[in-house]
Amino acid sequence: MIRKILFLIVLGSVSTVFAVQAAQQNNSASTPPVKASKKYNALPQLRSSIALIYDEQGQVPIYSKGADTVVPIASITKLMTAMVLLDAQLPMDEAITIGEQDVDKLKHSRSRMRVGMAFTRAEMLKLALMASENRAAAALARTFPGGEQAAIERMNEKARELGMLNTRFVDASGLNSGNLSTARDLVKMLMAAQSYDLIHMYSTAPSHIFSVQGHRPQRFGNTNPLVKNASWNIGISKTGYTKEAGRCLVMQAHITNRPIIVILLDSYGRNSRIGDANRIKTWIEHASSSERINTVSN
Repeated sequence: MIRKILFLIVLGSVSTVFAVQAAQQNNSASTPPVKASKKYNALPQLRSSIALIYDEQGQVPIYSKGADTVVPIASITKLMTAMVLLDAQLPMDEAITIGEQDVDKLKHSRSRMRVGMAFTRAEMLKLALMASENRAAAALARTFPGGEQAAIERMNEKARELGMLNTRFVDASGLNSGNLSTARDLVKMLMAAQSYDLIHMYSTAPSHIFSVQGHRPQRFGNTNPLVKNASWNIGISKTGYTKEAGRCLVMQAHITNRPIIVILLDSYGRNSRIGDANRIKTWIEHASSSERINTVSN
């Protein structure tokens, strides 16, 4: 029966290939191996130390490298900050003023959000997600009911609720290298984040001009240049960088009309995470058009 099913599998379905390979591992004595074509057997050459490509439609990973390795995640943290903030249903038009306590005294990162500037909570959230502004994330946590510590506790509670058992948060911005997770856990976070319309809107906005009383209008851009690329259909986006975490990128996007989650952590080189994302997109498009690909897990 398994042999018959295998020969009826549609060649272009990535998730089906994964299921077939799982069946092969369980029935290796009686089932012939599925072979990737010579043209597309070559895997995408990624420069990210950790990578996970997850097919949401098939509910399977189609590429996995170091998916269970616990590592710092830098500003990818801000997605969880955004979710717990929105869960709290706080007034988004309430003004929040940047204070000295929001200034990064750990990494001394720069910011155009000067102490004394006031933004609405919605604007703070957009700056945290789109421009990865650390002071915005810090201010959102500081003004959370119960303060910053309550926000962090809620972030860890939500991680456990989502089944992110190898994840821990110690601040709201991701500057602290104690913010840890795995690529597999981050897939769960990306799946949950899709139910928040504002996270979709803000994380994929190309840029925004903010008008602050007493200051000249300032344009802030998205830290992920792919949101400006018409060939990409991105639903959720977040970048991250610290020396400990390396360059990181997580996205939910539709590739060949299939919902795909891409997790890239500790990418080597300033633009390598963007290059990796484009290589993944090309790999899936080629495989989907006329070929099958093997799933790979390390």
